[in-house]
Amino acid sequence: MERFQEYIDGQFLDGEARFDSLDPATGAVWATMPEARKADVDRAVSAAHAALYDGAWPKMTATQRGKLLYSLADLVAANAQTLAELETRDTGKIIRETSAQIAYVAEYYRYYAGIADKIEGSYLPIDKPDMDVWLRREPVGVVAMVVPWNSQLFLSAVKIGPALAAGCTVVVKASEDGPAPLLELARLIHEAGFPPGVVNVITGFGPSCGSALGRHPKISHVAFTGGPETARHVVRNSAENLASTSLELGGKSPFIVFADADLESAANAQIAGIFAATGQSCVAGSRLIVEKSIKDRFVSLLKSKAEAIRIGAPLDMATEVGPLATSRQRQAIVALVERSVAAGATLVTGGRPIEGDGFYYPPTILDCDGVASPSLVEEFFGPVLSVVSFEDEAHALHLANDTVYGLAAGVFTQNLTRAHRLMKGIRAGVVWVNTYRAVSPIAPFGGFGLSGHGREGGMAAVLDYTRTKTIWLRTSDDPIPDPFVMR
Repeated sequence: MERFQEYIDGQFLDGEARFDSLDPATGAVWATMPEARKADVDRAVSAAHAALYDGAWPKMTATQRGKLLYSLADLVAANAQTLAELETRDTGKIIRETSAQIAYVAEYYRYYAGIADKIEGSYLPIDKPDMDVWLRREPVGVVAMVVPWNSQLFLSAVKIGPALAAGCTVVVKASEDGPAPLLELARLIHEAGFPPGVVNVITGFGPSCGSALGRHPKISHVAFTGGPETARHVVRNSAENLASTSLELGGKSPFIVFADADLESAANAQIAGIFAATGQSCVAGSRLIVEKSIKDRFVSLLKSKAEAIRIGAPLDMATEVGPLATSRQRQAIVALVERSVAAGATLVTGGRPIEGDGFYYPPTILDCDGVASPSLVEEFFGPVLSVVSFEDEAHALHLANDTVYGLAAGVFTQNLTRAHRLMKGIRAGVVWVNTYRAVSPIAPFGGFGLSGHGREGGMAAVLDYTRTKTIWLRTSDDPIPDPFVMR
């Protein structure tokens, strides 16, 4: 059995307690993890706070910080296969995806390494003749980062990269469900040469670890990825320290297909959008909104593709859909599908748990036309697609925006003017046209509504980890004439 440690103040430690981690492919214990509680949290935050103001980190130039990030990028790239295998083993995400995704994660660190010495202030043309005024961008402070188990090396890179580029120090809380790859990333951070306390990596449970971290008085910003309900706890906790927050939350992303679309391409994108990563993706295109005239043909095409998907062991490169990350996640999906069928939705394919070891659930399609199905409203976080049809463009837009979420959307059409109208009309932070699930370190990512606020990716993410300081310099040698008049 493998034994992992947390990383605090440049040291690898066992934590106040320990817990077992299950292999989702078998349901068996495969590793033991450190469980951080209040004392560990305080030690990690205090180390980050000390590193922010004392020692080597605040003395470094922005260029030097960037070079450390370049070193980390190189180490991530060199160790991508090891990290991918750990993520697959601990979360059940298939090795085909973890291998490709983690190799690309290195590009996020390289991007932010290059940005580190390009975070500029400004000179203000002030309306007073004897004053020069500048704005400086400075690190916001110690950042708490709460990262979920799905795509955790990617979701941590889009936080750690910009925060370190901005000069912050961080405490990363890996999810208690599958923390192995982030705990292993700490070894690469150590090897890259970051000063002690600049990056700390812990894991633990919400009440004893997450809550203590988010409300700690030395935390200045909380970057959270997860569900809206947990995010509400994060925001409530931030009332204790008045920390700012950036929240990347869930979604019920619409996937709109018009009759003039390339249906084969759209079908492949829909399969990727809902069944890749076993549907455990915040941008999963879980609501198919298809033009009525092609609905039957398109759903039939999806059914044949879904039933041809190879389900199997996540470490097998031939596998296309692996297990869900946890048993409770599968139970929640089973219950939601049952409620949706009871409400009138029709099972097109799938819909029943796969028997045997592991937490497997098949690709599932629900026809929800004319039905008030819970599956159209609630986020599954699993391989379940809900289908409705539309009559015209206005109807499609109405259905797309009929949600409390607003993270992502897909539009498939060959009509350029229609595409532009929908790009503007859809209330979502990311809109893909004739593609889906494309990401880049250059492009900001984030949502509207209950999908959160703040952006990850691009320069916008760096600015979330800075605050402005206004500097006034009086240029006159004359004495201030009247101390009782504001100038």
